Amino acid sequence: MRRMKFVLASNNQKKLIELRAILGAQGHEVLSLHDCGVESDPEETGQTFEQNALIKARSACAAAGIPAVADDSGLVVDALGGAPGVRSARYCPGSDADRVNFLLKNMQSVPDGKRTARFVSAVACVFPDGREIVARGECEGVILPAARGTGGFGYDPVFYVPQEKMTFAELPPQRKNAVSHRGRALAAFSERLKEILG
Repeated sequence: MRRMKFVLASNNQKKLIELRAILGAQGHEVLSLHDCGVESDPEETGQTFEQNALIKARSACAAAGIPAVADDSGLVVDALGGAPGVRSARYCPGSDADRVNFLLKNMQSVPDGKRTARFVSAVACVFPDGREIVARGECEGVILPAARGTGGFGYDPVFYVPQEKMTFAELPPQRKNAVSHRGRALAAFSERLKEILG
């Protein structure tokens, strides 16, 4: 498979580190928007993770002129009717810690057996010639009543993965990349990429 150079349609540095680690292991190079000297921050108006990932990838590809990869991901909590979902990063104003606290407040009355959730990631790639790839990955887990661990970002400290016996924030980065929603979406994306690039 040909080695590719992509621009990541995100200003999230932690997401950039994760994608560089995962795609870099396959021989690809991931550049930031800053590396390419461009800006891209389209409004995420999609109703699904896939739609939002494509919006971001199309915008970055148009700005940078090279293939663009975008990830739209979020936390889907069953007891909250799927919230925060596509609004995970905009669940409430403030920091990651503020959003975690808001989530925990909304789940105060949810009993242990009903705290199931999943992280979902949609990875989209848009090429300058108009070709598009979309892949999805999910990781099942449980929302803990309090944060554990110092790694990761977002809702990672309260997302407990029973098979790993740890939260995402407690998992070593390499292991998290192997089992996470984003890792699974990128693995599926990589297979699609191989089909396109030959």
